[in-house]
Amino acid sequence: MKRILIFLFPLFCAFASPGYSQGGKWLRWELVGALSLQEDQVLRDSVSLSNFIKGKYQELYSLGYLAPQESKVKSNADSLWLRVNTGDRFEWVTLKQGNVDPVLLVKTGVDLRRFDGRPFDYRQVSRLFESILKESENKGYPFAAIRIDSLARTEKGFSGALALDSGPRITFDTLKITGDTKTKPEFISRFLQIKPGESFSQRKIDDGIRQIRGLPYLKWAGEPELSFQNEEATLYLPVSDRRINSIDGIIGFLPNENEGGKLLVTGQFDIALYNVAGTGRNYELHWQRFNQFSQTLKITGFEPLLLGSNIDAGISFSLLKEDTTFLNRDFRLNFGYRVSSDGYVSFFTRRQAGDLLAVNGLEESTQLPEAGDFRFNNYGLNYRHIWLDDIFFPRRGALAQVEFAIGNKNILQNTGLSPELYEGIELKTLQYYMEARFEKHFYLSPRWGIFTRLAGGLVENKNILLNDLFRIGGLQSIRGFNENFFFADKYLYLNFEPRFYFDSYSYFMIFADMGRLENNVQNFGTDQTFSAGMGFSLETGNGVFNFIYGLGRSNIQDFSLNLSKIHFGYTGRF
Repeated sequence: MKRILIFLFPLFCAFASPGYSQGGKWLRWELVGALSLQEDQVLRDSVSLSNFIKGKYQELYSLGYLAPQESKVKSNADSLWLRVNTGDRFEWVTLKQGNVDPVLLVKTGVDLRRFDGRPFDYRQVSRLFESILKESENKGYPFAAIRIDSLARTEKGFSGALALDSGPRITFDTLKITGDTKTKPEFISRFLQIKPGESFSQRKIDDGIRQIRGLPYLKWAGEPELSFQNEEATLYLPVSDRRINSIDGIIGFLPNENEGGKLLVTGQFDIALYNVAGTGRNYELHWQRFNQFSQTLKITGFEPLLLGSNIDAGISFSLLKEDTTFLNRDFRLNFGYRVSSDGYVSFFTRRQAGDLLAVNGLEESTQLPEAGDFRFNNYGLNYRHIWLDDIFFPRRGALAQVEFAIGNKNILQNTGLSPELYEGIELKTLQYYMEARFEKHFYLSPRWGIFTRLAGGLVENKNILLNDLFRIGGLQSIRGFNENFFFADKYLYLNFEPRFYFDSYSYFMIFADMGRLENNVQNFGTDQTFSAGMGFSLETGNGVFNFIYGLGRSNIQDFSLNLSKIHFGYTGRF
């Protein structure tokens, strides 16, 4: 697609030094003339010797010494002494823009004045050509060619002008999907911002291919192809649907100890639907209840390219009922934008609410309980950057994400508590929190890999409550403990997990998780946690089965087999 026509005859010819075949390992490199230098080297073999000499000549060319003269002072089987006269130093007199549009030069960041009076370095010219051609191919001219015209030599200087042949203007034709997918071509076209009739851009194609790798519900069925005809470009995308939609659950019926003769419904239910109707919409629902008093619920929805714009919209609601202590609700609305093929930024507004569930017996209390009633309205920013080779099942690459939010928290006076308990407390205060995580996948071989994760967070407020805190522990954070086992206002943990792959998506693993947690609400101070264990992930025809066995130690749990935890589950995919 790119053609660089450089007609500089003796100047851009590689002044290649001869490939010496001597078996000698000792070299003396001596420069005389404009530069004076003597350097001794001990080299392994004739190949290393030849590469070293070529590198030295390249350094001379970059400094403007285009015609060095070489002579051998001494040469035998195990040594070589080269004396090189640098000769004259050549410089640019001037390099003019020629027929290149000044706007094009500005967009490429090229300033031709930097050539005036500078050493003649053909590598700078090559980089200049590359920048101009790259900008041209992103503006609809992928067949542009450039050269130096009117090249003239005056004593030790060169002058010339740029000559650009733009070639035909190319526009995008319809984007074609050749794989087995229900995804609508209109959605992919809007997602990649490749629209029929627009000027061709190689950058859009390259970025689009990377963005598709970030969609978990699509996979490549072949290599993308590009064809040109009638001054139009057609992009062929061989993508197929990935079986990523999931549904699984467990329902149990237990006798209700508090209400005789009735049954208590317990269990877990999860459903995740991706790329609904081929438009990129995602919906998720997660519910969990393992005893009468505690349960969690989370519902999320995602709408890409809202109303034809480049803005995505997301909404979520979550609920946490902690036995008979408190009830938390969390409503979040966010708007996201792809700032690059790998980077995604979102702005959100969030309302968190917490309420005490039981105040019986607290009427005579002389201090406020650890948990409380509050309303926290905050606004924040989330940024995610992905370098993974596969967003759904990565084997190499990294992921980084950081989130920050700030807002006003109002503590509500509970009518079941004495009003005197709230005296002297500032009910409306500023609160903020920050969370960050970094994941790295190391690809050691087709059979071996290592997964690591470093995550941390903090929440700050004058009157922080128990139901303000982060919940840590379980399969997605520190294994070897129950889900949401820890309360923490500051946390930092590291996951280290070597894996042995016995199939494309199946592996055995061992792990070690280390954490540092602080809970200043309950005055637990700092807790140094450690857990270790093993497990496996097994891909079946219709889903994935996971099994992990772990032991955990903390200030409130001993490292004991009696307290070991088993995390297992089967996720059906369709």
